[in-house]
Amino acid sequence: MDTLETIYERRSIKLFDPTHSMPDEVYQKLIMAARQAPSSYNLQHTRLVDVRDQKIKEAISKAAYDQPQILSASVLFVITADIKAWTKNPHRCWQNAPQDVQDFILKSIPGFHKARPYIERDEAIRSGALTAMTMMLAAKSLGYDSCPMIGFDEAEVRRLIRLPDDHVVVMLLPIGKGVKPPLPKPGFIPMQEFLITDSFSN
Repeated sequence: MDTLETIYERRSIKLFDPTHSMPDEVYQKLIMAARQAPSSYNLQHTRLVDVRDQKIKEAISKAAYDQPQILSASVLFVITADIKAWTKNPHRCWQNAPQDVQDFILKSIPGFHKARPYIERDEAIRSGALTAMTMMLAAKSLGYDSCPMIGFDEAEVRRLIRLPDDHVVVMLLPIGKGVKPPLPKPGFIPMQEFLITDSFSN
């Protein structure tokens, strides 16, 4: 499946085959693809929580209002992100770059974030969302379906996975083998509303 086909074919699936187990080689490909997602200053804010404990999974299902995809998916990820990633040894994200590039980037990172206090959370959310989208497309290309989810009690999910205070929950991402074809795409807003040339009119 080529890239454009993957984009067009990816859909949010609500029910997966609960008997299917994802092979380890597929799982590893999915994780390695996730690591390719872009992030601001290459800080790689995303922290994937792979929920394997059945009791925790059942509790997350309750926190997500018993939506069926949580328990029927082959794998369940809580996509989280580190708001303070820029303060935690950012040099390790640039260790393979030329020294002059390292010096420039590492000098720029503190100023960029200190001048914009809101940017920490914004960049963490963006990074987590880009990782999630990368995973959804990778999953589809590997023959799997997915469902990004924001309908859940965030405080309860934070508690269940013991999320550090300086991290944020971005979304839940169950991945598995869909058992029911999705309905046709419900519709698109007009192209002229979606695509703006140069600027919004006054």
